[in-house]
Amino acid sequence: MAAHGSRKVVLAALAGNSLIAITKFFAAAYTGSSAMLSEAIHSVVDTGNQGLLLFGLTRSERPADDQHPFGYGMELYFWAFVVAILLFAIGAGVSIYEGIQKLIEHHAMTSPHINYIVLALAMVFEGWAWWIAYKEFNRTRGKQSIISAVRRSKDPAVFTVLFEDTAALLGLCVAFFGVLFADVYGWLWADGAASIVIGCILATAAWILAQETKGLLIGEAASPELAEGVRELVGRHRAICNINELRTMHMGPKDVLLAISLDFHDNLTAGAVESTNTQLEQAIKRNFPEVTRLFIEVQSEKDHLASTTASKQSDTPANGDAGS
Repeated sequence: MAAHGSRKVVLAALAGNSLIAITKFFAAAYTGSSAMLSEAIHSVVDTGNQGLLLFGLTRSERPADDQHPFGYGMELYFWAFVVAILLFAIGAGVSIYEGIQKLIEHHAMTSPHINYIVLALAMVFEGWAWWIAYKEFNRTRGKQSIISAVRRSKDPAVFTVLFEDTAALLGLCVAFFGVLFADVYGWLWADGAASIVIGCILATAAWILAQETKGLLIGEAASPELAEGVRELVGRHRAICNINELRTMHMGPKDVLLAISLDFHDNLTAGAVESTNTQLEQAIKRNFPEVTRLFIEVQSEKDHLASTTASKQSDTPANGDAGS
């Protein structure tokens, strides 16, 4: 369901931005508006970005193989990071460059009413795509604030489209005022200034997206609620006397790797331990379907503490090596 929702959001944004980009380029070529050209470039970048996200979604759904035993879920995170880089390098860079060029060489717009029509249509299409992304995002965030939900979201396809569309709507508003001031008041510099502001908006959105997708790319833990739920479920089992350690990592939006170290009661037979492991695995995956891979380590609490202490000591440089 989550993958279907993500794909629907990306496809809606892809269709909307493709139509918007074409109309903006025609308007920019006809009127000579720098802000409109920046918006056209922005829409082209967004269209390409949605194509990359769609490619990432498709690639991430491939089954695990010998080369990638944990699957390809994290490939979506890679392409989302590429999208952030492209948004910054191409979208923001070209918009700022075009705005500076317009400030250096003023020239009047022709038929500015064309820009008004195109901007109005673009706002309708962008608003439609934004609303679809927002509904999907809102469906999963629960009672969290938007900022908190973005920071905790593991599905970059949805929040990337939401950020891009938000930046696009802000950019359209800036472009409108740039065209308006240049048309009504004759402030030819306003068109170029609007292009620079659009570039700054895109750069800010790209930086935020890069920060969020970087965390996913290098590996983020599952939600505290999931970890606490697993602890509670395992802790209730009569065969377990202690949970030594529990670690999680998202391999994809709905693909969690869980490793847990357990101390069993000493009077249990090997067969009873094996049976308990099977019961726990079934119970965890039934209650937390996003846990797709589960590794249970059987180790006494004393031995676990000893191995953890030894590992920490081996990672600490000796006094003689401190300056190296």
